[in-house]
Amino acid sequence: CDLISRERWDIMASIWVGKRGTIRDYPGFNPSVDAEAIRKAIRGIGTDEKTLISVLTERTNAQRQLIAKEYQAICGKELKDDLKGDLSGHFKDLMVALVTPPAVFDAKQLKKSMKGTGTNEDALIEILTTRTSKQMQEIGHAYYTVYKKSLGDEISSETSGDFRKALLILANGRRDESLKVDEQLARKDAQILYNAGEKRWGTDEDAFTDILCLRSFPQLKLTFDEYRNISQKDIEDSIKGELSGHFEDLLLAIVRCARNTPAFLAERLYQALKGAGTDEFTVNRIMVSRSEIDLLDIRAEFKKLSGYSLYSAIKSDTSGHYESTLLKICGGDD
Repeated sequence: CDLISRERWDIMASIWVGKRGTIRDYPGFNPSVDAEAIRKAIRGIGTDEKTLISVLTERTNAQRQLIAKEYQAICGKELKDDLKGDLSGHFKDLMVALVTPPAVFDAKQLKKSMKGTGTNEDALIEILTTRTSKQMQEIGHAYYTVYKKSLGDEISSETSGDFRKALLILANGRRDESLKVDEQLARKDAQILYNAGEKRWGTDEDAFTDILCLRSFPQLKLTFDEYRNISQKDIEDSIKGELSGHFEDLLLAIVRCARNTPAFLAERLYQALKGAGTDEFTVNRIMVSRSEIDLLDIRAEFKKLSGYSLYSAIKSDTSGHYESTLLKICGGDD
């Protein structure tokens, strides 16, 4: 991040911070004191994980970037590389995630979703539907910086058809971000959606893609209400009846995010934590990427959905330093 000016960094950081996070700026923050504490924790005989966890989970991402800068100045090495060399397993992945700038973290998650044989469509869908247009533009920029390839080109080569078309609109950060809603437009769009699906033989996929990928979330909520008035059906039921495959999954995710993003992410966490194994790739991504945005709301939705707290789900499903770190990010029991 030395390439990024302080002003640009502040602007970048601000688009990744909301009002409902569990992690807040640490008061009396001193990056050189923290960097020194981390150096000792890593350099000593055996690693002092407790110190690493308490420092990194009690600082915001912007503060961690300043610690990383100081660390490099004292040690001549990158903090993330030393963490990678010193820690292992899911704990290592989580700690490295914490010291990665948000746009770079998402870029790397997208790359992992498309790497090797088979694509992790659920992860692609989750990232592309829950990030704002401004965030997506930063992610695209970070992707190119890290991989020297455009995110759009990578998505194009890994996906196809209507699914690809919709993902590319989202990846370009073209969704309207305004909070103003237009009732006339909502009625018009609802009618277009009705004509494109329920009312005709066959489905006009492009109409669904354009409206669901370009309109703001508040606008879509109003459109879905109008849609119910016209068709006597919920838009989710129409999508399930009219479409299929990953394209259907993507549009359903957009509907759910437009209605309630924290509830959508709570459902993802619930699926990742329930049953025999844990999907750490998903758990780490949601916990880290939402910790300064809306994790408090995700916790509330998780409880509503499952009847138990996210904190208790993490406790019963994970262990060791990995568990301790997740619980600190979670920030409390409900």
